[in-house]
Amino acid sequence: MSQTHEGASDLRLVPALVAVVVGLVVWLLPQPAEVSDQGWLMLAMFIGTIAAIIGKAMPIGALSIVAIAMVAASGVTSDQPGTAIRDALGSFTSPLIWLIAVAIMISRSLIKTGLGSRIGYYFISVFGKRTLGIGYALALSELTIAPVTPSNTARGGGIMHPIMQSIAHSFGSTPENGNTGKIGKYLALVNYHSNPITSAMFVTATAPNPLTVKLIAEATGAAITLSWTTWALAMLLPGLAAIALMPLVLYLLYPPEIKKTEDAASFARQQLSDLGRMQRDEKITLGVFVMLLLLWAGVPAWLLGDAFALHSATAALIGLAVLLLTGVLTWKDVLNEKSAWDTLVWFGALVMMASQLNQLGVVAWFSSTIEGLITQTGVGWLGASSLLILVFLYSHYFFASTTAHITAMMGAFLAVGLAMGAPAMPFVLSMAAASSIMMTLTHYATGTSPVIFGSGYVPLGEWWRAGFIMSVVNLLVWVVVGGLWWKLLGYW
Repeated sequence: MSQTHEGASDLRLVPALVAVVVGLVVWLLPQPAEVSDQGWLMLAMFIGTIAAIIGKAMPIGALSIVAIAMVAASGVTSDQPGTAIRDALGSFTSPLIWLIAVAIMISRSLIKTGLGSRIGYYFISVFGKRTLGIGYALALSELTIAPVTPSNTARGGGIMHPIMQSIAHSFGSTPENGNTGKIGKYLALVNYHSNPITSAMFVTATAPNPLTVKLIAEATGAAITLSWTTWALAMLLPGLAAIALMPLVLYLLYPPEIKKTEDAASFARQQLSDLGRMQRDEKITLGVFVMLLLLWAGVPAWLLGDAFALHSATAALIGLAVLLLTGVLTWKDVLNEKSAWDTLVWFGALVMMASQLNQLGVVAWFSSTIEGLITQTGVGWLGASSLLILVFLYSHYFFASTTAHITAMMGAFLAVGLAMGAPAMPFVLSMAAASSIMMTLTHYATGTSPVIFGSGYVPLGEWWRAGFIMSVVNLLVWVVVGGLWWKLLGYW
């Protein structure tokens, strides 16, 4: 059993030194005439920070504190110390950042009250007579809780994965028994591949989505600012189509040995019986979630007028306040929700650095450089936007963090596509979808990956094969179904 020694550090020296060297090399490279000294230094610090995140030199929250300190101390944004620190901390006033942090706190009630498990076992009790039905039950369960669970890791790994494992165990299909092909491998793959699809469907379904919203607003000069409702409506039909296809595609790719599973439905009903009647805290949690969905969808404002409109972050704070006032969550629960506070810190730091790169003209220079290279190929806006989406999606093989990937590449790629003449809404929505679809690719693509892969149900080669195939399927769904849906909605 390992022990934590006094004075021990989170710092991993070799990745940290590599990140420092990467940052210094960028800084010492010939500086383009279009970029100021401040912009070039900010780019060097930014790339060094991304390299440290990729190399896991420290936990991302700790690295974010280091980045904030560097930006403030270097005076890269201002010669005035007071202004410099305000710039470095400026993103912490962003409502989008607080929306995600507060929503993660709220989602703790799903686990604490058992409501998340109840929802999962309910779907399995209804659809669980066949293995394919269990696959759809897992996907629908994930979809049900996705709008109010911004931690896709907590949703796929913390809530759904134990349910999936309990079903596989009930059939004796475990890695220890060497018979995951019986049913466990298929269920584990469905468990995982539900996660990227549902993450693409709601702003509040994964933490980096609000960052995407911000980058889209910056790239379009605030001409496109995606609200919770606009995002959900735009992603609704392609998301449902992807959810409908995914369990079937995986069933054909990795057919389970067990096809009929009458026992699974009985097992789920027994689990529901053990949970008993829905308790007070579960009912309050369910009520809060319904309230949040109505507020985020703008229903009160639609029915009663603009005076009843609320920002999505305000609605989240109201939901958390209700859970605290009723005792469903305690302040200790909120303090112990470390992922929320961690997200608040790293999200704030990365948004700040990305915003400063934009303000200092670095993103404009980088995007114009890429635009020039693509223009030379003569592919036109359709070829250019297709190339940008494909490069953005499949470069995730080189990233272990969706947030780092989005921060590093999204802003510039959006600017290039729009400058090349791509229809604005379809292009930015496709890029937004790609930022979640890319989670399918590897066993390190997002926080959910190592949880499910680490349980041992799916060999590495099969994980990567399934990931690539599902990335193609999902991308085609969003391009074809999404494109037609967005045409119907009048987005192009």
